[in-house]
Amino acid sequence: MDHDVERRSARRFAMMLPVRVRFSGDEGVQEKPGETRDVSFRGLYFLIEAAVEAGASIEFVLTLPQQITLAGDVHIRCYARVVRVEPHNGRRGVAARIDRYEFLPATA
Repeated sequence: MDHDVERRSARRFAMMLPVRVRFSGDEGVQEKPGETRDVSFRGLYFLIEAAVEAGASIEFVLTLPQQITLAGDVHIRCYARVVRVEPHNGRRGVAARIDRYEFLPATA
């Protein structure tokens, strides 16, 4: 019996993009920079130097650059829940499931 079954239902894309993550912690609401490792429309994995915990609700803005969109930069605000946190080279690797998202208006 194969125990390494892929459970993801959405295709992941390896993308190293900057992300700013907002979450509630011991010091109230915090906003910390991070970097994505891979992204799908249902979730993402990112690296961050912050004490984010599994089960936490987070909010982040992801910017897809024009090299990806072939137009201008696209900003997407996402609301997600952390499903896994693991140590990763002095930072934390965070897997989160996106609950909902909205496209932000382009700045003039």
